[in-house]
Amino acid sequence: MSNMPKVEMAPAKGRLGILTPGMGAVATTFIAGCIAVSKGLGKPIGSLTQMGTIRLGKRTDNNVPMIKDFVSLAGLDDLRFGGWDLFEENAYEAAVHAGVLDKNLLDQIKPELEAIKPMKAVFDKKYVKKLDGTYVKEADTKWDLAQMVMDDIKQFKEDNDLDRVVMVWCGSTEIFLKPGAVHQSVAAFEEGLKNNDPDIAPSMIYAYAAVKMGVPYANGAPNLSCDMPAFYELAKETGTPICGKDFKTGQTLMKTILAPGFKARMLGLGGWFSTNILGNRDGEVLDDPDSFKTKEESKLSVLEQILQPEVYPDLYKDFYHKVRINYYPPRGDNKEGWDNIDIFGWLGYDMQIKIDFLCRDSILAAPIVLDLALFLDLAKRCNFSGIQEWLSFYFKSPTTLPELYPEHDIFIQLMKLKNTLRYMKGEDQITHLGADYYEYYQ
Repeated sequence: MSNMPKVEMAPAKGRLGILTPGMGAVATTFIAGCIAVSKGLGKPIGSLTQMGTIRLGKRTDNNVPMIKDFVSLAGLDDLRFGGWDLFEENAYEAAVHAGVLDKNLLDQIKPELEAIKPMKAVFDKKYVKKLDGTYVKEADTKWDLAQMVMDDIKQFKEDNDLDRVVMVWCGSTEIFLKPGAVHQSVAAFEEGLKNNDPDIAPSMIYAYAAVKMGVPYANGAPNLSCDMPAFYELAKETGTPICGKDFKTGQTLMKTILAPGFKARMLGLGGWFSTNILGNRDGEVLDDPDSFKTKEESKLSVLEQILQPEVYPDLYKDFYHKVRINYYPPRGDNKEGWDNIDIFGWLGYDMQIKIDFLCRDSILAAPIVLDLALFLDLAKRCNFSGIQEWLSFYFKSPTTLPELYPEHDIFIQLMKLKNTLRYMKGEDQITHLGADYYEYYQ
């Protein structure tokens, strides 16, 4: 039996509302999927909360419960869905338009999806140049817009008789913004909202409304959103868990799987060229150089942090890393990622690896949205607040304290996540040392 102290964990009683700014391909694939799974029309493949297990104690104990049985998580039947979008389409119409899920499946859950209608979005074309919003809030100041979003959250909670709410950003990638003076404190940010500061993008307005109300917030895009001192401060004040940024789905998922393997075997890297073609709304938005710059920063940071060229200069100094995204409408949501990887081994002899990943972006993202919503709700019920680095597993560019570099190795991230769950329940951490199994270590 462990001597670890247990975290006070309130049970997941009642209904949990999940709000998504953006109700396009990712959000509707997530929502429709949850409803379909609840009705027995499919399985929640890709979801750690629904299909994952966690080992407790020694290997010889054979104690490996499902994660959803180990910690108190909201059940799929207790979820209610809502959100905001630039277009007035209900979730059924938006899902058909997105073209990710088979229409025969959508028709089986049509009444449930038609009942989910978006609220008017906070949108400004200056921050997402390739989109034109037709269903948009209007107000004199960004402060007023934030109050309107808070009113929406209150109304959503009331209308659906909810006990708790979380928010997961599923909107498009905004233009690249660096943290400025307005992002350094809550006071500066609130003043910026009132003065319509141009460094405050719509995603930040949603994040502010959520965190101000104590609603846990996850950022699924590479936008700054809540990744700034003002939100670290506000999240601590209101006792709110936050995390981000940028869902780790296709090509970057492959990088965080392969790069740790190269480093583990001390194989060198000369260069890594990555290009993508995709035709969904995300592809259209990323066709704009300013939005692509935001995504590029997120994608490029991964290899540098995993491979640590300053620690292993003979293997990784000056490796060349190039990322390209090309908008190609015929491909729709079925993104294709090509990677050419130039590695070298014993005595410096060159080798190559080629990857052609024909993935489905929203199919990979949907279970991430579910897991983040359920784990953030769990974190809130455990009285965790501020940055939830243990959820880095789900992000391309994990948020950390400014003095910490992010951990990108997916295997370390998974160990961190599961050890956090063990910590919550007062179970011993698992280090995989294993020395106590063998007599010669006694």
